Amino acid sequence: MDSQGKRAVRLRLTGAAVLAALSGAAGSWAYLRAGGSAGDVVRDLAVGWAYAAAGIVAWRRRPANRTGPLMIAEGVTWFFGNLQGTSVPALFAFGAWWEALNMAILLHLILSFPEGRLTTVLTRRLVQFAYGLVAAGGLLRTLVFDPAKATGATYLDCSGCGPNALYIPGTHDLFGAVDTVYHALGWIVSAVAAVAIVQRWRHASAARRQALLPAWIGIGVALVFLMWDMLFYVVPDFGEVGDTGEQAVYLLSDLAQVAVPFAFLAGLLRMHLQRAEVSGLVIEVGTDPDPARLREALARVLGDPTLRLGLWREERGAYVDGSGREVTADGSGRTPVGAADGRPLALLHHDPALMDDPELLASVAAALRLALENVWLRSRARDVSSRIVQAADSERKRLERDLHDGAQARLVFALMAVRRVERGLADHPDAALRASVTEAESSLRLAIEELRGLAHGLHPAVLTREGLGPALTALAREATLPVVVAAEPRRYDAVVESTAYFTVCEALSNAAKHAGARAVSVSATHQDGRLVVETVDDGVGGADSRRGSGLRGLADRVAAVDGVLHVHSPAGGGTRIRAELPCG
Repeated sequence: MDSQGKRAVRLRLTGAAVLAALSGAAGSWAYLRAGGSAGDVVRDLAVGWAYAAAGIVAWRRRPANRTGPLMIAEGVTWFFGNLQGTSVPALFAFGAWWEALNMAILLHLILSFPEGRLTTVLTRRLVQFAYGLVAAGGLLRTLVFDPAKATGATYLDCSGCGPNALYIPGTHDLFGAVDTVYHALGWIVSAVAAVAIVQRWRHASAARRQALLPAWIGIGVALVFLMWDMLFYVVPDFGEVGDTGEQAVYLLSDLAQVAVPFAFLAGLLRMHLQRAEVSGLVIEVGTDPDPARLREALARVLGDPTLRLGLWREERGAYVDGSGREVTADGSGRTPVGAADGRPLALLHHDPALMDDPELLASVAAALRLALENVWLRSRARDVSSRIVQAADSERKRLERDLHDGAQARLVFALMAVRRVERGLADHPDAALRASVTEAESSLRLAIEELRGLAHGLHPAVLTREGLGPALTALAREATLPVVVAAEPRRYDAVVESTAYFTVCEALSNAAKHAGARAVSVSATHQDGRLVVETVDDGVGGADSRRGSGLRGLADRVAAVDGVLHVHSPAGGGTRIRAELPCG
């Protein structure tokens, strides 16, 4: 919203506050003049201004929703009936005519809550009839209302109030019948509205029932007024029995009325807290969320246990929930979630009542988008890393084959040739020449051994032929310190085996060069779909991946295949290196 729009909103809210203050002041002055006590006036102001204050907050927080303006109107018109306590004819007539306007507005508020709009033909007709009843029926009643003769016709105890500027002389005899029909129609409207709300409640989901709670409080208020009217008209002497019973009814109705705006504010607070929960949604679901756990978290934040979450499956071209069923994008109560580049990610199938809180849905969608894009990016990074590792492993195998079949083979042929020359020169008189040939043979033999070691370091042939267990056993035999190996006799993916093998190589190298270990144990087991490789030495400990490139590179290598590396190396307590690699 731009600065001009914000200024307009502030002006509207300020005008509403001023109007509510003026109406409350005028109504309180008239109420005191009609004999109301200070306590009566305070309760009256509490009800009217509570509606106005709640309406201002609602209008400010949700300007597109009409609930706020309706609550302000309820707060302003709450005081209109009090104007019958004045001696000004025009004000008395205005108060008598529009005395029940706040009840029509309350009905409108209840039937349109929480969307702020009337969604059915019945509710629209009912509200129209209520406003028409107040406008036409209230006017007709005022025209035949002589306050000097019908002293008990209002809730005010004011025998000297009036006169009525709209009263038609000589028509007072009609007042009783008109007043009875007027109130009876009001009872009928209230009863039909109660039935409509009950039907809404019966067919509502849990999320909508939470939203309708203030409306149910409003129904209670309407019933209080209905009971009061029934007692007032069915028992004509009700007001003469004593002030205690009548004041109790007034107090009960006032307290119930105050509860409605506070219930609405509580609803706003609940929505605010829901949005606050969204901030922790990404952390809660993690970087690799389980669909069931993700749906549960979203349902809790949105307050909708019926929520269905469909994740986009490219191979099916559809949104699919945790049970494998498709979630369609057609119909109400659907919120699609797409990536920044337009790719479909997920679809929320929720209670349509949540559409009334677009800010909450937008926040949840943003959090879900972030979580799913993190998963997607992590998967892409894992795929890229895996391809890099596989490419590197393939390249090591190629180099090992090239060295074995190429350079190593040529060196062997050269060694055989030198040995033939050496045998031919066995009786040669030149001792220096025989010594040179012997030296050449020794150099070639050493070069072959070094080349074999280099090829073995790139990718040991035994690892390819026989698997991880025999390769670790061979590695232990070549180690410079005692190594005990316990490995299960099974094969794994070539990249996983290679990663596990070189993890042990790095651990043995560290144990021999830096830890001063006397012995090392190596284990390789299959646990819950993961290959767990662990080396434990009895060295000096204190290994820290932050101070050396070996362990850092090892952790990167393990992470590239979606594995996890754990290093436990307390000072003086040896070093335990554990790699967990997914292997299906």
